[in-house]
Amino acid sequence: MDHRLDPAPDTIDWGYLDASLRPVATVRSGDSVTVSTISGSRAELPTRSDLPVLDRHRAVLDAVSPEMGPHILTGPIAVEGAQPGDSLEVRIEDIALIQRWGYNYTKPLLGALPERFPDRQLYHIDLDPETETGHCPWGTRLPLRPFFGVMAVAPDAAYGRVSTIQPREYGGNIDNRDLVPGSRLFLPVFTEGALFSVGDGHACQGDGEVNLTALETALEGRMTLILHKHRSLALPRATTADDFITMAFCPDLDVAATKALDTMIDAIVACHPITPNEAYALCSLACNLRITQIVDGNKGVHAALPRHLLPGVSDTEFVFGSGATAP
Repeated sequence: MDHRLDPAPDTIDWGYLDASLRPVATVRSGDSVTVSTISGSRAELPTRSDLPVLDRHRAVLDAVSPEMGPHILTGPIAVEGAQPGDSLEVRIEDIALIQRWGYNYTKPLLGALPERFPDRQLYHIDLDPETETGHCPWGTRLPLRPFFGVMAVAPDAAYGRVSTIQPREYGGNIDNRDLVPGSRLFLPVFTEGALFSVGDGHACQGDGEVNLTALETALEGRMTLILHKHRSLALPRATTADDFITMAFCPDLDVAATKALDTMIDAIVACHPITPNEAYALCSLACNLRITQIVDGNKGVHAALPRHLLPGVSDTEFVFGSGATAP
């Protein structure tokens, strides 16, 4: 079945994730959901008449205030039958721009270089969906590659309410620019129904997201949600057309890098006839450690191994081990 969910005062949460939230929609494993998202407080809205703000965005701003974090999340969506110890696969089918502007900002005491750039700076950037480019006020034309910065299940109930800022084992603000259409994200489930939420639309972003934000905008995406029963993960994993990916998050970038690498070695050994020493060597020869972002408290690293180096290994086998099949 296909479902649709748009942002409204009663279908969004602004700045937090919480296992106690009531779902605003319920789907079955294998259903597809078209979700639209919005980004920005009143302070980030453009004043130019040729850059209109979506009515649904204004309705949310009129009725809801942020709590803990800046991200406006559409959801949560419950998946029937999901329980702790399962995993949720998010197949990203399509992503599209739904407005012609985005923004980027620097804020005091935040970003990678707060001492050098201590002042608030806001840029509005025109978006052209027809040419898939963004036009920066200083003249640069950017190729657009839309993706959602936040995709998350609910955290463990023991955490209580948590900010959307820091990515963790439940996903969240992972800001992984490789999660474009055709990609698959696998998230561990911590609560009944999984409670999947999405937001933080990005028109484009560089690895690192260094000044604090990407090119923030409103997006619409179509995703298929697939439940993997009794298959648990410690951290999110992903697959793309080109790569198998493991991810890790930590305030210490070195720890995030070694954890992503360690997880990649375990994944290779579990799905391919190779020893840990051989997998370690393979990672040194061909796996790329990419800095996902360095501005969200928990810094992110994702290890990307070209998938053609594991011939015959399916997405499900890479994530869950040799012999694993899709539901």
